Amino acid sequence: MYLKLNGVEIKCGGEERWADLLAKLPDGGAGALGVSVRGRTQSLNDKVEEYAFARTLTYADEEGKRIYERSLQFIFLTAAHRLYPGERVRIRHSFVQGLYIDLPNVNVKPQIVARLKEEMRRIVAADLPIQRFTVSTGDAQDYFARTGQTDRLRILGYRKFGHFTLYRIDGLEDYFYGEMAPRTGLIDVFDLRAYGEGIILQMPDANDPTKPARFVDLPHLIHTYSEAANWHAILNCENAADLNDMIVNRRLREFIRVNEALQERRIEQIADQFIASGARLLLIAGPSSSGKTTFSHRLSIALRVHGLRPVKVSLDDYYLDRDSIPREPDGSVDLERIETLDVELLCDHLLRLLRGEAVEVPEFDFKSGKRLPHTHTFRVEPAQPIIIEGIHGLNDRLTASIPDSLKFKVYISPLTMLNLDDHNRIRTTDARLLRRIVRDNLFRGTAPEETMAMWASVRRGEEKYIFPFQEKADVMFNSALTYELPIMKKYAYPQLLSITEDSPHYTMARRLVKFLNYIQTADVEDEIPVNSILREFIGGCCFYKAED
Repeated sequence: MYLKLNGVEIKCGGEERWADLLAKLPDGGAGALGVSVRGRTQSLNDKVEEYAFARTLTYADEEGKRIYERSLQFIFLTAAHRLYPGERVRIRHSFVQGLYIDLPNVNVKPQIVARLKEEMRRIVAADLPIQRFTVSTGDAQDYFARTGQTDRLRILGYRKFGHFTLYRIDGLEDYFYGEMAPRTGLIDVFDLRAYGEGIILQMPDANDPTKPARFVDLPHLIHTYSEAANWHAILNCENAADLNDMIVNRRLREFIRVNEALQERRIEQIADQFIASGARLLLIAGPSSSGKTTFSHRLSIALRVHGLRPVKVSLDDYYLDRDSIPREPDGSVDLERIETLDVELLCDHLLRLLRGEAVEVPEFDFKSGKRLPHTHTFRVEPAQPIIIEGIHGLNDRLTASIPDSLKFKVYISPLTMLNLDDHNRIRTTDARLLRRIVRDNLFRGTAPEETMAMWASVRRGEEKYIFPFQEKADVMFNSALTYELPIMKKYAYPQLLSITEDSPHYTMARRLVKFLNYIQTADVEDEIPVNSILREFIGGCCFYKAED
């Protein structure tokens, strides 16, 4: 039979695996970690499908990165098992181009990290096979019970399928929801370092995968993650099984109340911090689907409780005419660049507003892509806070002429801390994508596939214009709600299941479906407050309702 791999027609005898065909490619399959076949990610160890049109997945692909990350995690877990058998290891969350890992019962010191790193190097050098095999759910439960992996044992009870896929390195068996590299020798670029009370496992650099990504110290971010961990302790919810138990035992309503109360308290604290700072300009920025609009409304109300009357300045009014925006080298226009804004005029207006002067604010017509000929007069009173919410809020170029003492910056993002189990995390980016899919479909008439088609561009914009400035914030606000996935599943899951293999977004949809399979659906929306950040995505938000 013949098939096409990376556009190259290859003759097969019928028994080959994908790894066998790499040598027949012009580049020898350089960097291949897996294969994409009709939207499905397959292992290089899988048998070749008849009449397949396939392409190899490398670290340059999102799915390739995920294969590498899972495989690297497993190598770390194998090293930890060899050195500290029986000790608990938790893959907590992402950290720039790496992962933050916690060994709760081990006093992590540099010499311990050095031993783990050396052991990982041995495992990679040995080029051990990463074997995949299927067992019944019952056998998997017996294995996890026998090895004391209670987190896996509990989440298995919520999985509706009768079989279970496990992976093995040198006798250690584990579960990951996604494909692995076929052997450890392919996962040879990484770094390991002690950080805080845990460990950072550094991935390859996205721009140069031949070397580990540069470590970046982000104290604000790690503090916010620690705060989220404390919230989970208060909520007594560490993983998906804890959340599912609450749904089954009808305790989710009280959980929602406490979760919302924690967020409200944090918003009040930020309001207090802003007042104590003596600032006048409140700048809010964060990635897509963070809940920036609802947050800014709630923070404004918290300030009003203190007798202040915040006003909002819209950056939409300061867009330049589209035909005057600098073009990219390929001739396209990046509408998210700060150069799309009349920064000079904005800074002039802000300075004058802070002095109590009136300004003539322009109006931008998005339909024509041009500024309208008329303006409107705008003035603020002494001590009245000015709120600006937008993608460039933390970039000093946006407010370069404003003294730092008058600026207070807030970074907001849903930093998801709820994981499936100790070794399988739920990515913040996936949780944000679910929010956006639901919101776009409900309120913008956008099909999930359209939202997915835009997601790569959205993510590139965030990497360029938001994440590099997050540590410039005075405070960070975690907008994730631990209870939100069971609510979002009700809306997103049926739509994701309807996406077929012939869709270019099938891989992304299937990835979301796979982790949602472990989450129970909850129908308790009447318990969600009308000012909840979640209401921005599922509807019923009080800030979008007109006064009677």
